[in-house]
Amino acid sequence: MTTESLRRTPAELGLPDAPVEARPADPAIHHVRAKLDREIRALLAHEPGTRSGADPEDLHQMRVALRRMRSVLKLSGKLVGDGAEPVRAELGWLGQSLGEVRDYDVLIGHLREVIADFEVRDQAPGRRLVSVFVSERANAKRRLTRALSSARYSTLLREVSLLTRASAEVADEPHDLITGLAKPHRKLAKAVRALPADPPDDDLHALRIHGKKLRYAAELAQTSAKKKQAAKIKTLLKATKDFQTVLGDHQDAVLAAERLRTVLESADGPMGFVAGRIAERELARRAAARAVWRDSWAAVDTAARALHA
Repeated sequence: MTTESLRRTPAELGLPDAPVEARPADPAIHHVRAKLDREIRALLAHEPGTRSGADPEDLHQMRVALRRMRSVLKLSGKLVGDGAEPVRAELGWLGQSLGEVRDYDVLIGHLREVIADFEVRDQAPGRRLVSVFVSERANAKRRLTRALSSARYSTLLREVSLLTRASAEVADEPHDLITGLAKPHRKLAKAVRALPADPPDDDLHALRIHGKKLRYAAELAQTSAKKKQAAKIKTLLKATKDFQTVLGDHQDAVLAAERLRTVLESADGPMGFVAGRIAERELARRAAARAVWRDSWAAVDTAARALHA
């Protein structure tokens, strides 16, 4: 069966021909459903490319769409209905398979760029080093393909599509998506305050996840914002994106160094030498991110506070 024959369309899931739109004055539930509608369409659009593996960007964008849906359901589950949390959990299941392959894509792409700048004599052992991770990535990709071909995945798609048009009652009290940004901001600020001067790597990774939740909440709120609020949310989105980039570079460097350490245990002389060189670079990249992450957080905090000033 070819990738093309497995292509799913919005119509097959009962979605309308055109994406659902929400106006700023519409109730919050309309914005939530419109966001879910946009993201499941994005997920479907990138699924064939994810299956074929022709362009790693397809898998990345499929994973981003999934994360945005999970964030929307976490923030607004009560508006959507009782089915929100089970669907969010299933999206987490799929996200694990996508994330495993994505981590290898980032690592392999980065290593190839680094090795391309090495001396000619280090090119061959560098390519052998990359081939180790290419092989591991192939195993992860097979697991992902099985997940995408499973009945569990098909059921998940149908359940998400139902949430885009569910007839759950709107809460009696109005739900202000912009006011709702205060909660993920508070959680992020609390997590920052709890960190020591030199935080463990895992704590900075957790901080990045808090930042993503704030960013996705701001994306949702942006569709309901008036002009003055929209400008402030735009500033917040830029700040949270920069924050994610800094902590993302940190996490990528940490993971790369860890993977290289495992290779060093069994590598021959030339390949071990190259792995060691790259590991040193990754530790320097980690240090560079640690030197600036608090500045990027300050920009996020300032932008978030401006929304409620």
